[in-house]
Amino acid sequence: MTTIRFKTNIKCNGCIQTVTPFLSGIKEIKEWKVDLTSPERTLTVEGIEIKPDVIISALKQAGYKAEQI
Repeated sequence: MTTIRFKTNIKCNGCIQTVTPFLSGIKEIKEWKVDLTSPERTLTVEGIEIKPDVIISALKQAGYKAEQI
């Protein structure tokens, strides 16, 4: 299992609802969560053979930015 973290511009639960179909559609992801209390709005993704570019691209399609940290 691989864990990758991203700094995002996801700000609220509404934003999380917006990105959910994009992240849930990636079969390599087993679990993901966004820490809304963190200043970086950290997205933590766990899964098998996850490619950071795929996550960044999915968030971009949803209208959000992500940077691997």
